[in-house]
Amino acid sequence: MRFLKSIDWVLLAILCALAAVGMVTLFAAVHQGDSGLWQKQGIFWGVGMLVFMALCFMPLRLLGLACWPMYGVALLLVLLVPLIGDVHMGARRWLDLGVMNLQPSEIMKWALMFILAHWFSSREARGWVEILTALLLTALPASLIIMQPDLGTTLVLLFAASAMIIAAGLPWRLLGLAVVAGLASLPLLWHFMHDYQKQRVLTLLDPQSDPLGAGYHVIQSTIAIGSGGLLGKGFLHGTQDRLHFLPEQHTDFIFSVLAEEGGFIAVALLLFLYSALIMRILWIGHKAYSRFASLLCIGIASIFMLYITVNIGMVSGIFPVVGLPLPFISYGGSALVTMLAASGLVMRIAIESKGQIPWQRPGSPLA
Repeated sequence: MRFLKSIDWVLLAILCALAAVGMVTLFAAVHQGDSGLWQKQGIFWGVGMLVFMALCFMPLRLLGLACWPMYGVALLLVLLVPLIGDVHMGARRWLDLGVMNLQPSEIMKWALMFILAHWFSSREARGWVEILTALLLTALPASLIIMQPDLGTTLVLLFAASAMIIAAGLPWRLLGLAVVAGLASLPLLWHFMHDYQKQRVLTLLDPQSDPLGAGYHVIQSTIAIGSGGLLGKGFLHGTQDRLHFLPEQHTDFIFSVLAEEGGFIAVALLLFLYSALIMRILWIGHKAYSRFASLLCIGIASIFMLYITVNIGMVSGIFPVVGLPLPFISYGGSALVTMLAASGLVMRIAIESKGQIPWQRPGSPLA
């Protein structure tokens, strides 16, 4: 009974609502094609919820003590990708496990978040040793993932790490220097980008320059979003997705399916759910029992926020296409299970905070 009272029912309700929206939208995206994907996504949701519930019962203290082995295993999996990884659409990002394809970079995102929360749980980001250690922990997996190539996941790693370092007490002077250095490095970044990545940036600036080639995806996506209007064309009545004009409409561009069939009302509902999710995570972090838990919530919220912003921005023609899924909506096992696992961590933080469960003896890094 005490456990049930400690559950954050608002967070659980938001996740259930996102599950309903995601499954309905995915069915609309695949019902005329491979409908088996919808059934697989249901299995992924089941697996993800089992992980979610398991983490609800897992003392965060134990997870905190295991963060270094978790980081090491995730780093090892990322190292295995260029050696034995499968190639899909020109990128080597997955490991074939037989039952499913595992994307180690998805696990690495959350492992990095965990290790940074642990690192700054007993120290602030004000000394060079603390800052440089955090940067090294981030740069090592980021350099491996960018070579896959996977620019989207690399951006997520850098953004989440930056948010956590800032929250850990990074002085404003150093933050300003980091921003200036980042802007100054953009020409250098352009030099190291792959040709297809450069083409995506140029296509963003002028999609009509190659309407049947590089600009096709963005043009068809914006047509679908704009044609939805206020109320949409109706469930299973979208023309862009039904006629398969939308590329990857069950993964990266699934937001366009939602906007075309559900219109502004469906988009507003989804954005409300996302806003409620991020605000709830930050609120739980604010009320958390320890600094470790607070930083963990900030990292999770920042990852969700970047996923949402970049995915919706890229299908709307605001950002270049970088291949980031829409959280809880896009098809995909690795991304969904890891996001539900992160949500389970937030729920565990809420449970321990409400129940005032001591994590460790006073004065320890996790207390």
